[in-house]
Order: sequence, then C-alpha cells, then structure tokens
Amino acid sequence: MSEIDLTVIGLGYVGMPLAKEAVAAGLKVVGLDVDARKVDALNEGRSYIDDLTDADLDDMLANGFTATLDPTVLARSAAIVICVPTPLDEDHRPDLSAVEGATRAVAEQLTAGTLVVLESTTWPGTTDEVARPILEKSGLVAGADFHLAFSPERIDPGNPKFGLRNTPKVVGGYTTACRDRATEFYARFVERVVPVSGTREAEMAKLLENTYRHVNIALVNEMAIFCDELGVNLWESIEAAATKPFGFQKFLPGPGVGGHCIPVDPSYLSYAVRKLGFPFRFVELAQEINERMPSYVVTRVQRLLNRDKKAVNGSKVLLLGVTYKPDIADERETPAIPVAEALMELGAVVSYADPYVKEWSVEGSPVPREEDLAKAVREADVTVLLQQHSMFDLELIEQQGRLVLDTRGVLATGERVERL
Repeated sequence: MSEIDLTVIGLGYVGMPLAKEAVAAGLKVVGLDVDARKVDALNEGRSYIDDLTDADLDDMLANGFTATLDPTVLARSAAIVICVPTPLDEDHRPDLSAVEGATRAVAEQLTAGTLVVLESTTWPGTTDEVARPILEKSGLVAGADFHLAFSPERIDPGNPKFGLRNTPKVVGGYTTACRDRATEFYARFVERVVPVSGTREAEMAKLLENTYRHVNIALVNEMAIFCDELGVNLWESIEAAATKPFGFQKFLPGPGVGGHCIPVDPSYLSYAVRKLGFPFRFVELAQEINERMPSYVVTRVQRLLNRDKKAVNGSKVLLLGVTYKPDIADERETPAIPVAEALMELGAVVSYADPYVKEWSVEGSPVPREEDLAKAVREADVTVLLQQHSMFDLELIEQQGRLVLDTRGVLATGERVERL
C-alpha cells in the first residue's frame, strides 16, 4: 500500500490547483519540483500562484501537503501527475525537455501498479511515443505493470467561476484499464470526468480548444485593422452580432495574445501536422495576424501623436496593464513586451502602471513603474490601456489622459480616446 496518494511534479499554475483540490478531497499529496525557491516558499506557507492564497496553502499544509526536491517520493506514490511547462524553443518548435526530464525521474522510481498521468500540453502522440518508452526503461510495461494516461490541464488563471473542481476533466488512457484507473482517480476531486478512447484524442482535445480561440481572435484582430480604415466601430458590431442566440460566439480584438495556451499550444498542433508533410494554414495565418498586433498598436500610437503634432521620439508613453490577463500577475507571453520594445526602439520614454507587477523589464532594461495613476496619466503624452485590471479607474483615464489608446474596448471614446 502506497503511503502517498498523489505526487504532483511541477508546482506552477497547473500543479498547485491540482494539489489543492486533491488535498481538500482527503488525499495525501506531495509536490515535487526542481526549483528550491518554490519548494521553500510552499513549505513556509508563501504562495506565488494567483489562484492560491497563503490561507489556502496554510490549509493544505495543515492537511498534510508538503513540497520537496527529493524524487524518491515517487516510489511511494500511488498516482503521479506531471504538470511541467511545455514552451516553444527559439525556432518555435515544441520544447519537451521538462516533460522528458520529469518522465525520466518517474522511470527511475516507478513501481508496479502506479498511475502516471501527463497533463502538460503537447502534440498528439507524446504520451505514447515520448513518455511511454522512457517509463518502460524501468522494466515495467505500460498497461500491464503500471497505468498510463493523458489528461489535459484546463486551468484558467484568475477565473472566479471555473476552477479545477468544476471544470470537466478529459481523460484518455493508453489502454482501457489505464483510462478507467485515471477516471476513477480524478473523480475523487473533480465533479465531471470525460473519458475518451485514447491518449491522442485527449491530447488533441486540448489543442483543438485553444486553436479554436486562436483562429477566432485572429479573425477579429484582422477585422479591427480594416474596420478602423473603413470607419466602422467593430466593437459595436461585435456586441450587435452577439445578440444572436445561436451560431455566434463573441471574441474581442486586442493588442496581441498572451499566456501559454493561445500563443503556444496551436504551434504544437501545427508541428504535428507539419511532421506529416502538410501545412496547417489556419494556425499559421492566425499566428501571423496575432503576432503583428503589437506592431499595429505602436502604429496607432504614432498616429495619435502625429495628430497632436508630436513625434514618438521623446514622447512619454504610459502602458497600463502589462500582464496577459486582467486581475492576475501572470506575464507569460504578454504582448506588452513587444509593444514596449517597439516604442523604446522609436525613442519613446516608456513607463508602466500595473497593480500586480512591482518590477518589469524589457530586453534587460528596467521600465519605470508609476505609483500615482492620476499623475502618470496627466503627464503622459499618450496612455495605452493594454489590460483592463478592475483596479484601474477607467473614468479617470478617460477624463485626464491627454491622448488614450484603448486596446480592450472598455473606455468611452471621444476627442482624446480612441479604441483599437
């Protein structure tokens, strides 16, 4: 009998909510990571995750949770879930080094009867073609000696309505028995588990979800560019279209896409398709459109300043909100970075205001942080609203900004305020 019900590998925005719900359901949970700073912070009750408060962590610790750097805990675990990052490398190809490293650590400690689940987003076939051979170097056979499954993470940081417990959990197993074991495991702390026929179907489900969003965001982003030229208020058109009770889902334009899911996940699907010898035109076109939005934001800033007979060079540009989502501190793949880079290259004097980001740098250079929003808005030649944090006083921005570019469609337009 294993003394640990679950070991979570990777204690980030995916692994910690999983650990939290498992502990709440009465499971004995251990968190394993290679980052000593994370392990120390968790064991001391200091959370670095938006969706996990210090109080939440205190409850977890009181109920037996512990974090460790020691991989030998894996040998004593009934279930192991891998939640490590899967970024893109410099050539925009999938980087599975963290998955491979975590899987090797599991293989070295793997015991018969263990359930191993990969949750890290990846291309269809990874669980079977990458993870399984590494795990079977232990001498144990997947589907016979241990159970192997894939269950895509669906964490939406900062979402107050849907968390891990009440978001349906897709599960695909290497064999039917693997699927059933994984389904039974997740059913202990997730309200609805959705079994599919195999690991590839589960891997594809995640990529399909985010590719769908990627393509539709690219559609409205491209429309925003030409609707501005046509003199059409796209934001109003989108709201009008959204009144249709069927056949339409509202997507909004913005300064670019951020986080892991939309900028990264579709590239994993495109990579898998290209390996077959086919282009994936929708994804590649969507990537091209969404990646050019930061430069379009800069073009609009230039136009605003020109209208006021000013050059970008030497102008004070205030960026409001530099995270990739509202009301969280997550900066992964934020479009604020390429916006700031381009403005600084043109000679703009860039500063930022963000209640969730105390320090921010671009290309290694610290960007000044404005503490007094009203003063910063009044003194900036142009203010760019990149993220609509609820703590921002929108009325103040509208009334006191000299020139304002609203990339989120939340400000009232007027003589000084333009929407993307």
